[in-house]
Amino acid sequence: MHFVIMGCGRVGARLASTLDAAGHSVAIIDQDSKAFSRLSPDFSGRRVTGVGMDRACLRQANIKDAYAFAAVSSGDNSNIIAARVAREVFHVEHVVARIYDPTRAYLYERLGIPTVASVQRTTESVLRRMLPPDASLIWSHPTGSVGLVNATPSPDWYGLTFRLIEELTGSRIVFTSRLGTIRTAEPDFVVQEHDQLYFAINGTDSVPLRDQLSNPPKMED
Repeated sequence: MHFVIMGCGRVGARLASTLDAAGHSVAIIDQDSKAFSRLSPDFSGRRVTGVGMDRACLRQANIKDAYAFAAVSSGDNSNIIAARVAREVFHVEHVVARIYDPTRAYLYERLGIPTVASVQRTTESVLRRMLPPDASLIWSHPTGSVGLVNATPSPDWYGLTFRLIEELTGSRIVFTSRLGTIRTAEPDFVVQEHDQLYFAINGTDSVPLRDQLSNPPKMED
């Protein structure tokens, strides 16, 4: 698949290098040609010097064949404009924009542009490691019929298999974040300290799951 990335900072360079190493076609855009020095020495994709919201520049990056476009430069305005051009002009289905201002991120999400709010995500990540065990709704279907909950289990749950946790909570673990790596959940995985578990639940009320995981598991005799 072909991917186009705008911004060759640390995030953009890592995205591009990772996708390229996985065998995908990649084009990365940056106004400063020196920024491409951040790419992996083995990077084989296309380097495009220019403004990522410029249509000619995007065409040079072969945007018409792109499966996905990521705008991850240091400017909120540039990122959102480039993302909208990719979506609305070139009809790229999978588009994401990096936004530093969480208020703007919320507004653009409502306009249909998926965003990653850097400050908000960093804050949430730090808080999850500082606060007591919790479970919070991070996504819900517009109908409210299903939701995705990010949960931090208490130490009493460490060492239990995902299969057992699903039986005790009645909720399915979809994937887990461990040591900075996201992995699809497997029944035989065992909960470790600092694990972030992502549960699929019916409805949008995360309180029952939070209460369960904040207390010792109720094991059957």
